[in-house]
Amino acid sequence: MSIEKKEFGAVAEGTVYSYCMENANGMRAEILNYGGIIKNLWIKDRNGVLTDVVLGWDNMEGYADNDGYLGAAIGRNSNRIAGGKFTLNGTEYQLAKNNNGICNLHGGDIGFNARIWNVECCGTDAEPMLKMTLTSPDGEEGFPGTLQVTMTYTLTAQNGLRICYEGISDADTIFNMTNHSYFNLKGCNAGTMYDQVLQMNCSFYTPNTEDCYPNGEVLSVMGTPFDFRAPKPIGQDIAADFEQIELFEGYDHNFIIDGCGFRKAAILSCEENGIVMETYTDLPGVQIYTANAIDEERKGKGGEYHQKHQAVCLETQYFPNAFAYTHFESPILKKGEKKAYATEYRFSVK
Repeated sequence: MSIEKKEFGAVAEGTVYSYCMENANGMRAEILNYGGIIKNLWIKDRNGVLTDVVLGWDNMEGYADNDGYLGAAIGRNSNRIAGGKFTLNGTEYQLAKNNNGICNLHGGDIGFNARIWNVECCGTDAEPMLKMTLTSPDGEEGFPGTLQVTMTYTLTAQNGLRICYEGISDADTIFNMTNHSYFNLKGCNAGTMYDQVLQMNCSFYTPNTEDCYPNGEVLSVMGTPFDFRAPKPIGQDIAADFEQIELFEGYDHNFIIDGCGFRKAAILSCEENGIVMETYTDLPGVQIYTANAIDEERKGKGGEYHQKHQAVCLETQYFPNAFAYTHFESPILKKGEKKAYATEYRFSVK
């Protein structure tokens, strides 16, 4: 099986290893047992040149201080919970307000992004797989129930990176995971991604409060900068005279994916090198985040400084702050029931 394990560094919880997988087509992914982080993702462009399409760092020091969640698995809950509070079965739970003292963000102070996962190498030579498991005890980060999580990363024969999430808990709880990779199809050090083209299977979006969580409205994208139903460069409207864009200096919004079941949510493409990434999921929403607040004073891979709008995240998810609105699909995992969902980033060249 084409998976290479090597020591990458250490944190207080233990040794950090990287696992480099390669499928039969030469697509490669390097994953850390720390945070399930996608450290590198190499795709062949139209000329056969391997291109690393995710932002990150070359060393453990960068990921140990990963306040932008680059490449990380997010849990128990992705995105924001207003006031860090939710009520379940008549009980109010107070979580950390780790987002400027206002919201709970991406699972709290120490979410799944900062945990060491157990890893098993499996799959086949054609489709290598990492099976990663984690136990989140009752009360961790304020969430109820002991949650058993299984997460698999598979490099498919169709050049997809498929991520499957599965959870079971001994009490009702939240289970809403995602991955927070920052994609730039031109390459991780290729500068801004304004000219990369995005198309989305999304007719509606949820506008935000000024604190960047949905205000409960569900609005049509028609006639707004949020209309990606036809392909357009990401940079076309990223500085539009539109309140929801101005508030966040770009996109940081939940889009509602049309249809249901495992379906295509988005297509991202780079005309310069021909790389195309299709995103598939069975989740109801996807957060489009254009790296508006990335730390520009930190050097990433190869010692190059990160830049604002250098990448785009496509975070598949249940809607943010879903507890506040009955018309949002619930991220609740019932006691003893198993919940599973998947996202795949599938690559091709044109």
